Amino acid sequence: MTHARPDEIIITAAIVGAEVTRDDTPHLPITAEELALEAKRCHDAGASVIHLHAREPDGRATQSKERFQEAIDAIRKTTDVIIQTSTGGAVGMSVEERLGPLHCKPDMATLNCGSVNFGDEIFENSRPQMRMIAERIKKAGVVPELEIYEVGHLDNAMALAKEGLISAPFHIQFVLGIAGAVGARPEVLRFLVSQLPKDSTWGVAAVGRHQMPMAELASELGGNVRVGLEDNIYLEKGVLAEGSAPLVARAVAIARSRGREPVTTARAREILGLVAHV
Repeated sequence: MTHARPDEIIITAAIVGAEVTRDDTPHLPITAEELALEAKRCHDAGASVIHLHAREPDGRATQSKERFQEAIDAIRKTTDVIIQTSTGGAVGMSVEERLGPLHCKPDMATLNCGSVNFGDEIFENSRPQMRMIAERIKKAGVVPELEIYEVGHLDNAMALAKEGLISAPFHIQFVLGIAGAVGARPEVLRFLVSQLPKDSTWGVAAVGRHQMPMAELASELGGNVRVGLEDNIYLEKGVLAEGSAPLVARAVAIARSRGREPVTTARAREILGLVAHV
């Protein structure tokens, strides 16, 4: 099955990211044990997918397969949540470096579908780089999630499909509100949804103060939702979220108020076409 029923919703928790630091929030998990504990808290709160980055012990962002393996092993000992690793890493990393997590047999991996201004930097994803990443994800037997930061990224994704590098069903994440990229506005999301290819699921990851308003709109429009400290560290204005789990709980409450029920991990696997991890 490729589409969630209108009364179902997949909640993803992005629990660490590559940019947020302990100076920003003391609640950021860094070690494998901390990531596993936070993954379980988020799963218990209603998340069925964990979007995962990794950090070195000093907090630096890394795409090291060793750090990812430690985190994945710890999470899988703690909860059966779906693990989706980043192949974006941090701005400035080489493509080969970014692909490290694919060695760790995640359930899913992100595929960023175009270059974009990212604050005052440039997040580079040229068409040759996208092809390379798509090929490596396919070779690893991992299901891609297509990260869309601009309207043209949907066209880039479908170009990859025409080349046979990705195939339906397509799992699409609209990333809204990054400084320098498309804004987190209702009319933007509605237009993006109108451009979705057939046979696709979709969700929204919006940053900062836009996270919950866009989660609410995605819930209304039938999409899925991503929340967590990677994208937003505040539960409300001036109040730090004590980890990602409270943000998941808020998203769950919003979804249920719109008649949407968070799915179990098993059901999310069915919707996303994933096999259970052995």
